[in-house]
Amino acid sequence: MAKEMLNAKRLLCPLPVIRTQDKVKKMNHGDILEVVCTDPGVMQDIPAWCRINGHKVLETLSEEMEYTIILEVG
Repeated sequence: MAKEMLNAKRLLCPLPVIRTQDKVKKMNHGDILEVVCTDPGVMQDIPAWCRINGHKVLETLSEEMEYTIILEVG
């Protein structure tokens, strides 16, 4: 199981979701991806994308205009 990070700071919707999708395509089942963003919309968009595509959101964090979503590739 690998753990990777995706910096999607300063990107606006839908780019954080698109970059997450592109990154996940290169990862293996069970790998962990930490996505760091500055667009608050990702707090709804990425979990919804995960549900549709069979990935699991492990944790969401938000602090001072920075939003982090940790997901497990399904």
